[in-house]
Amino acid sequence: MLLRQMEYLQAVIENGNFYLAAEQCNVSQSAISQQIKKLETELGVKLLERHNRTFSLTPAGEHFYRKSLIISGDLKQLVRETKRIADHDHAVLRIGYYKGYHGNELSEAIAFFSEKYPTVDVEIMVGSHEELYHTMENVSVDLAINDQQRAFSDAYHNDVLAESKIYIELSVKNPLSKLTVLEAQDLKNTPCILVINPAGQKEEQSYYENIIGLQGDFLFADTVQEARLKIITGQGYMPVDVIGEEVWSDPAVSRIPLARNQSPVRKTYCAFWKKDNSGYYIEEFARILKSCF
Repeated sequence: MLLRQMEYLQAVIENGNFYLAAEQCNVSQSAISQQIKKLETELGVKLLERHNRTFSLTPAGEHFYRKSLIISGDLKQLVRETKRIADHDHAVLRIGYYKGYHGNELSEAIAFFSEKYPTVDVEIMVGSHEELYHTMENVSVDLAINDQQRAFSDAYHNDVLAESKIYIELSVKNPLSKLTVLEAQDLKNTPCILVINPAGQKEEQSYYENIIGLQGDFLFADTVQEARLKIITGQGYMPVDVIGEEVWSDPAVSRIPLARNQSPVRKTYCAFWKKDNSGYYIEEFARILKSCF
């Protein structure tokens, strides 16, 4: 019963009141109150100071709450490990995503999926458009999150997730940072910085030149952090994909929407997986992923 009482106490503290905690735990408010009082009796200490309709934690209560979170985390990990040991042929879901994607939707989907299916190992890889395509072709990735650069193939499930806008990141000291919108031709005299490994540089440069319309010199970086250091030191600009509302707060770097003939430049992001490599976990993850976009 101690574990359940700990869960009740955590719910009360995290929700700030007994009523919402009861709803979260699917029990009555009086049941939660009684169990916490029983816990205090068993421990021989007061955990909560009650003030009419509010409460505060006693020093002992603060200590017990913090330690209980550690115990809860350890217990969940123990359950996962035990189930994986019992399931010798446990499932693995291999997910790839495009280097230019910087959103939170993928991490949210993985968190939901792992909570629901704790015995499924999730492996992640990141790559260029062509790298992801080839990993799916040779079935070393089960599902890829990528922008659409090819016509949809009948051999794949092509699940449209969202449309992104391309923004340009450049130093606030660059005079172009004063503009509210940047046309591709405005950037022809400023180097474009792309985050890509050496093997994919030619392909990525060709895409941004021929499809997006960015002309001029190109520089390359291994990581986003390296690219932003190049931006801050005035070496060039970096195109980034933004899904949903644009939120930006770096005081050294401006982020400005890119346009072509006064129209925003957009990409379509999709989840791709081969029809002959489909299965329950892949399709379930695709469903969860789409709900996060």
